[in-house]
Amino acid sequence: MSKSYSLKPKKSDRFSFGLWTIMNVGRDPFGEATRPPINPLDVIVELAKRNVYSFEMHAEDLVPMGSSTRERDRLVREAKKRMKDYRIKCTNCGSNCFSHPVFKDGALTSNDPDVRAFAVQRYIYAIDMGYELGCRLCNLWWGRDGLEVEGSKDAREALKWLRECCNLLTEYVLRNYPDYELSIEAKPNEPRGDIFLPTTGHALGFIATLDHPEKWGVVPELAHVRMAGLNSVHEVAQALDAGKLSGIHLNSQKPLRYDQDIRFGTEDLKESFFVVYLLETSDYRGTKSFDCHPHRTEDRQGAWDFVAGNMRTYLLLKEKVKEYQQDTQIQRILTRIRGAQKCLPAPEEIASAKFDLDKLMASRLPYEKLDQMIIELLLGAR
Repeated sequence: MSKSYSLKPKKSDRFSFGLWTIMNVGRDPFGEATRPPINPLDVIVELAKRNVYSFEMHAEDLVPMGSSTRERDRLVREAKKRMKDYRIKCTNCGSNCFSHPVFKDGALTSNDPDVRAFAVQRYIYAIDMGYELGCRLCNLWWGRDGLEVEGSKDAREALKWLRECCNLLTEYVLRNYPDYELSIEAKPNEPRGDIFLPTTGHALGFIATLDHPEKWGVVPELAHVRMAGLNSVHEVAQALDAGKLSGIHLNSQKPLRYDQDIRFGTEDLKESFFVVYLLETSDYRGTKSFDCHPHRTEDRQGAWDFVAGNMRTYLLLKEKVKEYQQDTQIQRILTRIRGAQKCLPAPEEIASAKFDLDKLMASRLPYEKLDQMIIELLLGAR
């Protein structure tokens, strides 16, 4: 018997999409655009009509670089009007410091200090715009901040430049918008051969060295984790454990390949399920943001089918989380596994303790059975 699920998104689900995801025209390194451009103001309205809670953007998505102050103010004013009329928020405003040729060898880690200063200026521009739109987060993805030629940059110097720039942005925020947050989105490579701070763990370690680490968090992207062959569940868990999960970018990815940005859940269903489990059973209160692209084969209507598909998959997995928690057999196995866990005694007691290695080696936990039950749950067989 088929199960009935509630798959209509609500504002309370706190779903979000990057404007750049819908504005994507299907161009890739080997082919030209396959669908026409769409105005970012229209994207805001259409997302709102589909009960999307918020949108994310680069400032340049709304206001192209080089626009006059008058044009900037007009576009921001129109965006605010549509946001109010259609009840949608902006929850992240970063800067595109990777497309313009000036960033050909980096933004915050360019060997040219004037380029680094210009990149800081662009992030300040984004922070100002975001604040005006009611946003309180600026997420930094420095896609050009890396290298191909080892020796072209001293990694120690590059980290010092990153730290200097991040501290300057923190200083600006503290002085002008004390309730603003900043975050880092890690990625191992592409478009650079190597990108500095390639994983969430690297980013968390770096944040601890900043002047005001309390102002910084991380935004893990599932595809970026899988590009490095790592486990996206563990990356999100580490961010949650550190109290640093400022946001999350949900999508899908075949491991160890170029950044595919596939619709959420398509290639990694079990990992996606456990990411949803983490988000739904923790105290995370941020948005569930989708950062992926419709396939090149899709027209504009297909792009909106893609929007609906991302949200439906999340809601389906959310229902599966409930079933997982209510499945008595699964919970019995989990109780048995976790029943073996206990707090360790003081180190002096451990140092003098006697351990029965034969007994410890003979102990078995039903991981095979648990894994099969989870697979059957996800496939609808339980």
